[in-house]
Amino acid sequence: MQVPFTHHQSAHCENGVASNLLKNSGLNISEPMVFGIGSGLLFVYLPFLKVNHAPAISYRTLPGQIFNKVANRLNLKIKRQKFSSVANANKALEENLKKNIPTGLQVGVYHLSYFPDEYRFHFNAHNLVVYGKTETDYLISDPVMETVTTLTHEEMDKVRFAKGAFAPRGQMYYPIQVPGNVDFKSAIIKGIKDTCRTMLAPMPIVGVRGIKFVSRRIRKWPAKHGVRKANHYLAQMVRMQEEIGTGGGGFRFIYAAFLQEAAVILNNEELKTLSKEMTQIGDSWRDFAVEASRIYKNRSAKEDAYNAIAYELLDIANREEIFFKKLKKAIS
Repeated sequence: MQVPFTHHQSAHCENGVASNLLKNSGLNISEPMVFGIGSGLLFVYLPFLKVNHAPAISYRTLPGQIFNKVANRLNLKIKRQKFSSVANANKALEENLKKNIPTGLQVGVYHLSYFPDEYRFHFNAHNLVVYGKTETDYLISDPVMETVTTLTHEEMDKVRFAKGAFAPRGQMYYPIQVPGNVDFKSAIIKGIKDTCRTMLAPMPIVGVRGIKFVSRRIRKWPAKHGVRKANHYLAQMVRMQEEIGTGGGGFRFIYAAFLQEAAVILNNEELKTLSKEMTQIGDSWRDFAVEASRIYKNRSAKEDAYNAIAYELLDIANREEIFFKKLKKAIS
């Protein structure tokens, strides 16, 4: 069984799956447009929740929210299903493939055999598309990969029913209704307003306030936890930012591309200027990640290195606060 499906590589899995599934259904929508309309950009720090023995940091909304918001704002319908048994999950997926429906799945990363070993860890919010099946394998379009790939039936069972936080429970999803004409203008404005509201939220652990909160915490990590644990915390932060789901710099570049597209659709030159500003902020997130990695690999020549990167992060937070206030004004 093989469903006609065109694989497009993307920077982030959920955006890429949503974009690819919608393109397959006749709606030509780019990855940045999915990300922007779906208000994917976020920052949240959860010190009370540990991931890999370090405080949880997320640079994106909860799994599934991007596609759900895109569907809501463009008046599409998507179907989501979770399963209590492997047999029922396999049966539902097979029925979809028989009906020529390429199907999105939320999966765990650890048992994805086509991922390099250094990227395989216990993270259950990865997304991919299944577009076919043979006697031994499933045909996979994973948007973060350059080309299509495969998983054995046994591997598929493991990734669909991975255990732990955000356990996917066999989750599958796919569009069931895509209108011929959609109102991109209204959806873009709603998406931008939502992102501005979140990033400027008056909560200490969310948005720009959350980034400032982490910058204050970073200064205290070595004295409070010891250098070894502080280095681990910093390494986990960079991993969440640059490796798990794209995160900091990468998300800023995708958002900048969204604003470029939005500027044309809304005929708004201010968004083009803000797109360039967001690209520069993305560069600063990357610089922060490089400097942080030097510290936890013990290669930093800077004295008081933890204070130095805390200042870097505070500067990013201040610039993002100014940026999102300007963006909010630009579409009001």
